[in-house]
Order: sequence, then C-alpha cells, then structure tokens
Amino acid sequence: QVQLVESGGGLVQAGGSLRLSCAASGSIFNINAMGWYRQAPGKQRELVAQITSGGSTNYADSVKGRFTISRDNAKNTVYLQMNSLKPEDTAVYYCNANRQYRSSCFSHWGQGTQVTVSS
Repeated sequence: QVQLVESGGGLVQAGGSLRLSCAASGSIFNINAMGWYRQAPGKQRELVAQITSGGSTNYADSVKGRFTISRDNAKNTVYLQMNSLKPEDTAVYYCNANRQYRSSCFSHWGQGTQVTVSS
C-alpha cells in the first residue's frame, strides 16, 4: 500500500506563487516516477508535470516556464513550484506515483488539493 499526502494548495491572486508537496509512504520501493495532474470542473484530468527517478521531467505546454517539478528521492517527496499563476490554473491538483513490481505497474493517487487563482 502506498499513501500519498498532498499539501500546499490554497487561494492566491493572479501572478502569485504556490508550492505543492506530495509525500509518499508505505510500500514506497520501486517508485520510478512521480508527478502532478490537475482537473478543473468540466475538464478531463491532465498531466501537469512528471519526474522520473532518473531526473527526467515532462511538462504540459501550458505550464512550461512557470512551473517546476522536483523530487527528493531520499524522502520520496515531489514538489511543484508554481509561479506566475493564472486563473486558468485553477483546478484540483493530484499527486501521482508509479511503482513497478515484477511485471506489473501500479499507479497511486493522492486525494487532491484545491488551487484557486483569483483575477
């Protein structure tokens, strides 16, 4: 069992910044990638940023240059630094962790944290 706990969401004005954190615990071995997804009302869940254990990163085009994902492998914690926030960034942000065990891949999700950007 893997538990993911997100923190750092809240209400911020446009142009402001927030830093999201996601800490993984439990059966945390063989986690090879962690990332952030978001879902706004009426929209599908989309990938925001992902980072592998090797340090490779992937960002949605809409957040490139504004968001930065980082990972502390020793602490099994992933961060999302969000700068220059826009109202369209408003969504529930979910932490994700992928774990490879033998031939199976398991995807784990946090409960989500609300990010609201006011104009």
